Amino acid sequence: MRIDIITVLPELLKGPLDQSIIKRAQQKGIAEIVIHNLRDYTTNKHKTVDDYSFGGDAGMVMMIEPIDRAISALKAERNYDEIIYTSPDGVKYNQKEANKLATFKNIIILCGHYKGIDQRIREHLITKEISIGDYVLTGGELAAAIIVDSVVRLIPGTISDETSALTDSFQDNLLAPPVYTRPSEYKGWKVPDVLLSGNFKEIEKWKEEQSYERTKRLRPDLLDED
Repeated sequence: MRIDIITVLPELLKGPLDQSIIKRAQQKGIAEIVIHNLRDYTTNKHKTVDDYSFGGDAGMVMMIEPIDRAISALKAERNYDEIIYTSPDGVKYNQKEANKLATFKNIIILCGHYKGIDQRIREHLITKEISIGDYVLTGGELAAAIIVDSVVRLIPGTISDETSALTDSFQDNLLAPPVYTRPSEYKGWKVPDVLLSGNFKEIEKWKEEQSYERTKRLRPDLLDED
């Protein structure tokens, strides 16, 4: 899978995307993550990527030309399954969206900044808008890093135990059950007996019950989803 990220702050992404399983996925050739500096696609000597808003609104707006040049250059090299814009008013990101993106071969993520991007970009160049929550960030770089992390970990071969990702929270609209490790008792706090029993049928039953109970208590809204 290849993910191209277009940003005005490439340094903000290099650290998070060169760690842990994201780094290993790239080293294994499972994922290719390429960060593009939007300023490299400008045509003026000051490498300007923003300008004042028509209509007198406060805040600067990302210009259409450098973004069009960046996307066009990438599309000339390969076909893309999705061209994503990180925006607070996009589709709310969740595990289902991550699962879907993980099946794609090539995607572009455009990181918003300033007051936003010229609306014509959203109308003519973007195929999907994603929001990671009902709040506003300074830019879309952190949102892009979250999307990349959640997607790459799902690609077969990224995680050594691939079943681990399939049992994460939200995969079945349920939160994951509690997990424990050694020692089995610490300061009088004990691991549930069923987990030490070796009875895998009962263990699986316990996990299902715990997942449902935790979801009902902490995130009942998930149980109402289709």
